[in-house]
Amino acid sequence: MEGASNGGMLYHEVQESKLCAVHCVNTVLQGPFFSEFDLAALASDLDRSERQVMLEGRVPAASSGDFLTEESHNVSLDGDFSIQVLQKALEVWDLQVIPLNCPIAEPAQIDPELENAFICHLHDHWFCIRKVNGEWYNFDSLYAAPEHLSKFYLSAYLDSLKGFGWSIFIVRGNFPKECPISSSDSSNGYGQWLSPEDAERITKSCNTREGPKRIKLTQQHSDPFLSAEEADRLLEMEDEDLKAAIAASLLDSSPAKPTAEASSTTASTLENEKEISKEKTAQED
Repeated sequence: MEGASNGGMLYHEVQESKLCAVHCVNTVLQGPFFSEFDLAALASDLDRSERQVMLEGRVPAASSGDFLTEESHNVSLDGDFSIQVLQKALEVWDLQVIPLNCPIAEPAQIDPELENAFICHLHDHWFCIRKVNGEWYNFDSLYAAPEHLSKFYLSAYLDSLKGFGWSIFIVRGNFPKECPISSSDSSNGYGQWLSPEDAERITKSCNTREGPKRIKLTQQHSDPFLSAEEADRLLEMEDEDLKAAIAASLLDSSPAKPTAEASSTTASTLENEKEISKEKTAQED
């Protein structure tokens, strides 16, 4: 019988800035295989390829305008990546990313236990559900540790995510068997190796303090502004060093232009309120 991969340990990454796509890819692979700079380079390659296709006239001019702009369509400056970038990263390891609603994924719709990994996406958040050493875990980077999922709960959980509007993808192929845990490259600053027992202990501790997260997950991410924890983490997007590094990796990208609409609307609202106040005063007199 084949031994447990990575010595039976689980690899988990905790949310850093808006790098959930990086965390998602690495937990699918079960090791710190990619950094934000690696994914940014893939995004830049995709942008160049897309622009080249447009310039060669393979796509009608009416629909090519957006792709010919300097802004990246595959990564934002704060590190949010597109599904195409995740696909390219996993292709390096000969892994395929397939939408769960595709005809070829029908067996997984009936029995998800047949698969080895799922990628889930809603708004700007990515996370993976992965089978490791025969057991299923939720590797959401908003969690302090991977959460164990029973085989029965897996199917119900995926159905619940779909009901709340999440996009779900299957990852198929030959997953890496080992990651050199003892190597100096085995940590990227936000990754950690945990035994299943340690992961369970941390999860129970968090649930005791904050209440069960299993139900909260679908509710929180159906509206990204509902989670105080997520809001706190998104404040890390202000990290100018990260933005500068991502921008440097994207040779063809430039920051979005600011708009004055918000300030104009606010000024107009204040003027209206002044007029209403004057009318009320005149009526009272």
